[in-house]
Amino acid sequence: MTLSDVAREAGVSLATASRAINGSANRTVRADLRDRVLAAAAKLRYTPDANAQAMARGRTTSLGLVVHDIADPYFSSIAAGVTRAADRAGLQVTLASTQHDPSREAGLVDLLKRQRARAIVIAGGRLDDPETTGELRDALADYRAVGGSAAVIGQPVLGVDAVVVANAQGAADLARALHERGYRSFAVLGGPDGHLTARERREAFVAALAELGVEVPAESVIASAFTHEGGEDAMRALLRAGDLPEVVFAVNDVMALGALAAARDAGVEVPRDVALAGFDDISTLRDVVPPLTTVRIPLVDIGIAATELALAEPSDEPRLTHVPTQVVLRDSTPAR
Repeated sequence: MTLSDVAREAGVSLATASRAINGSANRTVRADLRDRVLAAAAKLRYTPDANAQAMARGRTTSLGLVVHDIADPYFSSIAAGVTRAADRAGLQVTLASTQHDPSREAGLVDLLKRQRARAIVIAGGRLDDPETTGELRDALADYRAVGGSAAVIGQPVLGVDAVVVANAQGAADLARALHERGYRSFAVLGGPDGHLTARERREAFVAALAELGVEVPAESVIASAFTHEGGEDAMRALLRAGDLPEVVFAVNDVMALGALAAARDAGVEVPRDVALAGFDDISTLRDVVPPLTTVRIPLVDIGIAATELALAEPSDEPRLTHVPTQVVLRDSTPAR
């Protein structure tokens, strides 16, 4: 017999049933609802989980953070925000990395559940993979059923609170800004085909240019890994094809840095021979020559926002925090 069965019998949400049985450090339950839940639990002979009660009552002091690669400046900046918010709440952060394998996320959530983490933040875009997404969604539901709380940074497809970045708007704004600077031929280093964040940015960039009367040929949209090495590989493929475009857009900054390295290795100078733009505005761009045009995401701030969502009073429905982006034009894309 599970807590979900009790919630169904009592006619309340899973979150309400959890608060009624396990208690909560943040929110109480109306007396009539608690009575209904307790009556349903007695009828079904449900026995509360001691770990669930400990988590729900705030007896743990750890917050779990799941990222794809802590060495990636994108994730390290988010981790800085998570750590800052957790410290304010008197919590310590337990870091877990998938090593770029999203299928590990569900197992890491289960591990953090067994370690009785008070809350979990998951950073990173989703894949177009119903099985992997379903496994993670189930793992998060199990964790929440025993009193845990969670938030994700990325697409709101997991049934928990989410911080949603305006990826499509940012990519479209960048396309229009580059067009306004005089660029008319483009290539896109588009990341993995099944990566939803990469897809949002890639498709919005191409669509915005189409609205301006500029077509990006299919062969100029190159799929590769969402990493530095992926950017290098995609740029090398573009260079081998010859006939360089006026500007190359990489769907994240780490890929753009890989593209910059590949161009230099081939004797191609940015921006003299080809302009280059990225997305994210990671901290390492401060050391890049030429300074890289990008789309700024407030990475530390979204880490803070996700942590605050995960630690907020429980909600029966997932809450969304929308984060805008900002185009930052730098020397890698001078006006033509």
